[in-house]
Amino acid sequence: MKNLREVVILWVTIQSVFLLFPSPSSAQLKQNHYSKVCPNVELVVRNAVTKKFMQTFVTVPGTLRLFFHDCFVNGCDASVIIQSTGSNKAEKDSKDDLSLAGDGFDTVIKAKEAVDAIPQCRNKVSCADILAMATRDVIVLAGGPWFPVELGRLDGLSSTAKSVTGKLPHPDFNLNQLISLFASHGLTQADLVALSGAHTLGFSHCDRFSKRIYGKNNKIDATLNRNYAMQLRGMCPRNVDPRIAINMDPVTPKRFDNQYFKNLQMGKGLFSSDQVLYTDKRTKPFVDAWAQNPFAFNKAFVAAITKLGRVGVKTHWSQGNIRHRCDAFN
Repeated sequence: MKNLREVVILWVTIQSVFLLFPSPSSAQLKQNHYSKVCPNVELVVRNAVTKKFMQTFVTVPGTLRLFFHDCFVNGCDASVIIQSTGSNKAEKDSKDDLSLAGDGFDTVIKAKEAVDAIPQCRNKVSCADILAMATRDVIVLAGGPWFPVELGRLDGLSSTAKSVTGKLPHPDFNLNQLISLFASHGLTQADLVALSGAHTLGFSHCDRFSKRIYGKNNKIDATLNRNYAMQLRGMCPRNVDPRIAINMDPVTPKRFDNQYFKNLQMGKGLFSSDQVLYTDKRTKPFVDAWAQNPFAFNKAFVAAITKLGRVGVKTHWSQGNIRHRCDAFN
């Protein structure tokens, strides 16, 4: 237990330094970036997001996952929202993005329309920033922590399906693969575990984890809780429609909390890339700490998603612009 406390204390100290001294790529991001051109933008976005949330809870995991996919591919520039055209197959139509919920896209588009309905704000606020604000807002709506969002991103000028290849984590990744992928974006092992905690929300499809419940010779993955595996088999028979959705968190699927880490302790991580965070001694201390202390998890998550929001941002007009429509280039 002493070693566990030491790990967490060291991590908090390191994260505090990172937050005090942003990376060069985030140097142009700042809170209240729109205070002069669109002072009520955060309220407008929050109201639009809340309206969408009242229509469907999928708004929450859909928006959160959209932000993650966007930042990991071309940086946080809303390139994932661009629609394909006859001459260009965009990010959202890559095989790794096909499972993104339409409600996430719709949330950002509706929020953009609400912002641009205000004459003073029209074409002044980027879709990338609206996605970042909407992500914070859905976390709060699901019971998670509020946190200030750094703003000032421009929208990207490119979106291609081929750019997604190799950029996103897969359900069967081992820890070395996860660590390497996150490190390529300046994210630490602690950030990896904290951001994975977002799997306390949302759902997946049977084909994404079927190997764990129907392995070689019909064996169940040894790291998977057997009773849980049998429940999953009941919901996902071997020849089931792969589009059937299963909650990532079987206990509190609509609540942003630390239940995800408790699930890992019980062998109830839906993906092998989830469960490995507990079975590997390098990341197990974080799982144990945050399963025990939800406030520590919230603090870790805020630090990690703030760093995620700085990945590959465009802040110079040579790199991007402010789109008139989030799903199409100007």
